[in-house]
Amino acid sequence: VQLVESGGGLVQPGGSLRLSCAASGFTFVWYDMTWYRQAPGKERELVAAISSAGRSTNYADSVKGRFTASRDNAKNTVYLQMNSLKPEDTAVYFCNARRPFVGDYWGQGTQVTVSS
Repeated sequence: VQLVESGGGLVQPGGSLRLSCAASGFTFVWYDMTWYRQAPGKERELVAAISSAGRSTNYADSVKGRFTASRDNAKNTVYLQMNSLKPEDTAVYFCNARRPFVGDYWGQGTQVTVSS
């Protein structure tokens, strides 16, 4: 089982990034996918979640209207489009795959730094 995040980097405030999380080794379409982030000295927090079929999403209040989660089940990939980035969005971003009553998997994370 693998979840591999990519797309992180350094961006100026107001900029955009698109994170990807490529899944392998399990039946991706059966799993809800969630993006989390963890800033230095802070607890990991939920950023965005998308249901297994992609029909429903929910977001942390801090990113609503700026971030969009999507998935391509044919490519076993989930995305996080991040617009209007702020310095407080700086964190390591992780993707998580979860199937109720079965378990979950985590990626290794990708660093996002928002700074001028």
